[in-house]
Amino acid sequence: MELWHAIVLGLVEGLTEFLPVSSTGHLLVTQRLLGIPDDEAARAFAIALQLGAIVAVLGLYRARVAAMAGGLVGRDAAGGRLARLVLLAFAPAAVLGLLFDDLIEAHLFGPWPIVAAWSLGGLVMIGLTVRPPVRGGAGLEALEARRALLVGLAQCLALWPGMSRSFACILGGQLVGLSMSAAVELSFLLGLVTLGAATAYKLVGHGDEMLAAYGLLPLVAGFVAALVSAALSVELMVRWLEKRSLAIFAAWRLSAAAAVSALVL
Repeated sequence: MELWHAIVLGLVEGLTEFLPVSSTGHLLVTQRLLGIPDDEAARAFAIALQLGAIVAVLGLYRARVAAMAGGLVGRDAAGGRLARLVLLAFAPAAVLGLLFDDLIEAHLFGPWPIVAAWSLGGLVMIGLTVRPPVRGGAGLEALEARRALLVGLAQCLALWPGMSRSFACILGGQLVGLSMSAAVELSFLLGLVTLGAATAYKLVGHGDEMLAAYGLLPLVAGFVAALVSAALSVELMVRWLEKRSLAIFAAWRLSAAAAVSALVL
């Protein structure tokens, strides 16, 4: 892997990880365009780049994360309650991901499944824009076990590359009555746990293959690129959704699906 390949992949990861457009889908397509082999080392590298996005969100939401961490050791009741609910929401995807990881990679990591997921998600986004499931909505303090579990079940949709973990969480949050801002923040917090676990799982299983194939320098370059671009994309997304809808992301997804379909054909 060339150093500039790693930087491009890091930028793609950071820009798309927390946007509702699917970072996995974008990374898989970008790797193919760059001529990078579709093997376990490449998949582990793509997952490892998530560390940059994780660190970016930890920095941006450090106060909330510190409250949650303090709550787990009995120092912040509200933070501890939220932390336990986030862990509950994480559980469904963790179980299904462990059970079906090999099956998912064998059947859903090709361009056509990604195109289908981008298209389906884009059409659903258009429907949400035309007819939002909730107007106003509750804040994150209204989250309770039933709602958290339903959001966690919605996140399982993101096991299909191209569907988008961020979009699945936002959709789940909206459907259980959370406001857009609360659903977005929950997707970020849930992403920290989900991405952290997925990264650790891949690095333990295939980290040696990745380092043998690419070395440490590309990983560091990709990490830095992902960190910087993720921080920018999260800030822009939050500001955008404060006043606007998901329509631009629907257009992005449908355009990406059309472009990849044309390239494959």
